[in-house]
Formats: sequence, structure tokens, C-alpha cells
Amino acid sequence: MSDTSILFQPTSLGSLELKNRLAVAPMTRVSATEDGCATQQMAEYYRRYAAGGFAFVIVEACYIDDQHAQGYHFQPGIINAAQAGAWKTVVDAVHAEGAKICMQLVHAGALVQGRNSGYVEGAIAPSAVEPKGEMLDFYRGEGGYPTPREITTDELIAVKDAFVSAAIHAQKTGFDAIEIHGANGYLLDQFWTAYTNQRTDQYGGSARNRIRLDEEILRAVIAGTQGTLPVGLRLSQSKVNDFEYQWVGGEQDAADIFPIIKDAGAAFVHITEHLATDEVFGSGHSLAALAKKYSSLPVIANGGLGDPATAVSVVAGGNADIVAQGKAALANQDWPNKVQSGKALEDFDFGMLGPIANLDNAEIFFANRG
Repeated sequence: MSDTSILFQPTSLGSLELKNRLAVAPMTRVSATEDGCATQQMAEYYRRYAAGGFAFVIVEACYIDDQHAQGYHFQPGIINAAQAGAWKTVVDAVHAEGAKICMQLVHAGALVQGRNSGYVEGAIAPSAVEPKGEMLDFYRGEGGYPTPREITTDELIAVKDAFVSAAIHAQKTGFDAIEIHGANGYLLDQFWTAYTNQRTDQYGGSARNRIRLDEEILRAVIAGTQGTLPVGLRLSQSKVNDFEYQWVGGEQDAADIFPIIKDAGAAFVHITEHLATDEVFGSGHSLAALAKKYSSLPVIANGGLGDPATAVSVVAGGNADIVAQGKAALANQDWPNKVQSGKALEDFDFGMLGPIANLDNAEIFFANRG
């Protein structure tokens, strides 16, 4: 195995010190209670990542309001005292193993498959555009997505307020950082994506306008939490319902938006791609590298980095500061400890996500695999 010591150097996100450069990527596990509370099973699941050597554990996307934000049945939220209290058990478990934990906040927008209390009619989005693709069966979805209605100005204000309220709940619960989910086809990504955003107001048209909601939410969350913990933004090209999408403005989009994200006060940028090392836009750089180039912020890279040598190359090449593991972490909750000690890694198997990608089925899979 090649020298992996660079992955185990300490680093930081703003004022938050991390013992190494390895993070767990946020992965939806639809294993909360029906009313959106984290469970003891979830606490043990996240604890194992911390015990396995990951310095930074980013939890699955949590919905921010009880109106339109939730995307999946049995998705966790952090919108009230009960949900926040349930997450406290998870936070304490991760902290006890010496890792830091990050809350990821999301609004599903048009990509609504269901709510814990029943299917949501009338999803909202930047524009009334039917989403591409079909719902995800391993998250209990079936068929195409309904056409959403265009979000109103008052609802936009309410969405921003909900992000702030949820962030304050996370702050008080003891989370070490906040990540705003602006990727993978959900509401903020729908504003950023050219074909789902047909608005003609200050939130539509140019790259500057389409990234405006991300900027305003970053500023509001940072102000609402009084700058006491780092707040970052996750961005991508591909979506859960459209793997082929690419930013319409190419590298110029990156040059336009990453300085805005930095000026808004973001402590880090998290880039997720199918393969984080792929060159984009004919630029000679990966999207993570462009985020680094145009923002100069700490960058987390996620996507196809389970091979230790590949993970090393991303950090050693200056293209990212932290590597986030997704599928590799599902297969190896102790990925850092195995890599550091030179032990073999298990290959990811999609069988652990079926028929439903929840923790019950994952435990059955591992028990059967032995």
C-alpha cells in the first residue's frame, strides 16, 4: 500500500480542529421513527464510524420544516425539541469516540416521495417543472415525480427561516458544524440548475441569481448561530434523479459562484461527484479542484475515493483538504483504521441497500455475509 500518512494529518474547518482528513459522507438511511426522530440504532451506526477512525461524521440529510421540506418516509428531521433531543444521543455517541459530528440540513423541493405521516401533495420548487427520472424504490418510492408548483416569495422567506431554526436546534444539541445541502437535485440545487429554474426574478437567470438562495441561507444560518460553529455548503452536478447533468456555464460558473460562497461566510465547500477525480468542463481540473481554486476555502471531496491511493492523490495534489467516504464507508465503517494499519478493505456491495436502504436491511446483509 502506498504512503497514506497525508490522510492522517490534522486539519481544520474554520475554528473546528479535526484529527485527520477523513470524513463520512452524508447518506440517507431512512431509519428514523415515523415522526422523524433519530433512534438508538442510528446512534450505534454513527458511533461505529467514529470508533473506526473517521474524524468528521456528516449525518444524513435532515428536513427543516413540517411543511414541504421532507423528501422520504422515515427520514429524520431537526425541527423541534423531540427531534433535537433524539439527535443528542447520536452526538454524544460520536463525541465519546473522539470524532466531530456535522448536521446536514435539506429541503427536498420537488423531489418528494413521501412524509413520515403520509405522502405530500403539492411539492414546491423554483418553477413548475416536472422532475426528470423516477422515485427511488430503495427509499420506498414508486413512479415519476409529480410536477411541483412555483414557490412564492413568502414561502422563500419561510424556507430561509426554517434553515435558521433547524441550525439553531443543531447548535444547541451539540453538533460541531452545519452543512447546507445544495446538491443532488434538492431544492437549493433546483434553484442552481438551469432547466429546473425558469424564474425571471432575482433568483433566476444568471449564475449570480441562481446561487442567491444558497448565499442568503448561508448568511442567515451563520448569523442565527452567531458564528459559533463552521457552516458549509454541499454542491454537485449530478442529482438523484439526473446523473448526467452538468453546469451550463462550465468553469465560468465555478468562477462566478465560489467567491460568492466564500464572501457569504462559508467555512468549507463539500463537492460530491460520481468520480471526484474526473476532469470537468475541459478545464484540466476536477470540480473539487475548481472549488479550491476559486474559493480558497477548505474543500471536502466525495465520490469514488475508496481506494486509498486515489484518496491520497486528491489531497496531495491540493485538490481537496478532506476526503469523504460514502459507499466505501458503508462497507468499511473502520476505513481509516484499516488503511492506517495496512489491512484489506471490503468491497462495497449494493446488496446492503436492498430492498430498502435502511439500517435493518444493512444489519441483515452483514449478518448473512458473516
